[in-house]
Amino acid sequence: MDAALAAAFPAVLPAAPAVGLPATLVRGIGLFVPLLALVGLCLWRVPRPRETAAMLVAGAWALLTLVPLNLYALHAGWWSFHAEGAVWLGVPVDLLLAWAVLWGALPALMLRLLPVPLLTGLLVWVDVIVMPLAEPVVVLGPLWLLGEFTGSALCLIPALLLAYWTRVGQLVHARTWAQAALVFGLMVVLPLTALDALPGPGTGSDTVFVAAQLLALVCLPGLAAAREFARVGGGTPLPFDPPSRLVTSGPYAYLRNPMQSTIAAVYLVLAPLTGNPWLLLGALVALAYGAGFAAWHEGGRLREAFGRDWEAYRAGVRPWLPRWRPWPGRTPGVLYVAADCDMCRGLGDWLTVRAPVALERRPASEHPEVLYRLTYQTPDGLRWSGVSALARALEHLHLGWAFTGWAIDLPGVRHLAQLCADALGAGPRPSREPGAEPGSGEGARAGGDEARG
Repeated sequence: MDAALAAAFPAVLPAAPAVGLPATLVRGIGLFVPLLALVGLCLWRVPRPRETAAMLVAGAWALLTLVPLNLYALHAGWWSFHAEGAVWLGVPVDLLLAWAVLWGALPALMLRLLPVPLLTGLLVWVDVIVMPLAEPVVVLGPLWLLGEFTGSALCLIPALLLAYWTRVGQLVHARTWAQAALVFGLMVVLPLTALDALPGPGTGSDTVFVAAQLLALVCLPGLAAAREFARVGGGTPLPFDPPSRLVTSGPYAYLRNPMQSTIAAVYLVLAPLTGNPWLLLGALVALAYGAGFAAWHEGGRLREAFGRDWEAYRAGVRPWLPRWRPWPGRTPGVLYVAADCDMCRGLGDWLTVRAPVALERRPASEHPEVLYRLTYQTPDGLRWSGVSALARALEHLHLGWAFTGWAIDLPGVRHLAQLCADALGAGPRPSREPGAEPGSGEGARAGGDEARG
């Protein structure tokens, strides 16, 4: 198929230059031109916090996706590298970093001047012009343009979109999940690849399954904390794109540094699983970062932004050792349960006898709106229903049930659980007849099964 495409598009075959630039000059120009352009834009106008966040996210995405792109390009023959020194897995590190700047951090700042479509076209055009000039370091194959456009679709365009959404503060949930994937890729997959500690073909499936289960369990608090930033705080874990509210719910009701603790725990789990003691250094770095820079920088910012509320939270929740019961000063919640449904009332009684912290139970018919499922609501008006409402209520019990709530509220798991509940007869029903006053008995029977959702 590759030969057929090459025959069909002979124009894409690059003509080798008669006299190429020295390899050291090519690598020097390739590294410093994007860096100098980035520095120039920063000096022209100091990046705002959101621009800094956009640079970090776009640069991380470009770097993380350019690694597999270049590895596959070497395998497919799209291009190859002829370089000595500072080469990792056959790819020059300096050119990889320069490419990440060119397709990540630099366009994040260029969004000041150009819209996303025009900027995308400009960067692809520049790359198509520059790639043939990079010989003898980069030697292009017959189908190198296929690799160029594949890289544009997987690396450049997503990086630009993440940068744009970060600049304008849109799609916070999508950005949070993208950041979680980037953290896992940069801080887990990339180090394991560099240390040659990834599972090989000879690794047993049972070992891989157990390792995946342990990692999923260890990562759960960090994922839940990142989601809490987006759902409750309206921000992301990046220090330059923080929540606008003090988040004291979710994992933050139990631990002050759930994300740093998760990263440290991941390394502590991976070290014995892979047999590589160097991963313990990653745990020390995560702990040092959380106890040092994060405590100083983020603690100061939180103290300045939230004052006494932050001080009270800091006094009640430890940074590294989690509480068993949630902090009493956490964001309270109200759980609306249908009062005349045996199963619903049983669920409410089950929660009540366990003395939930900062959780109030009310009849669903008292809500100003007609509810159709079990509903959880905060004083700020944030609302969850069905399986998500149950997951939120479980966070008010203790750390063990909180883990259960975080697990069933994961995308995919939540949808499957809700689908199963609906299939078993727990479909949505109104809490009262339309037009009935809140708190009236009218329509209670029709809404009695709502909590089953």
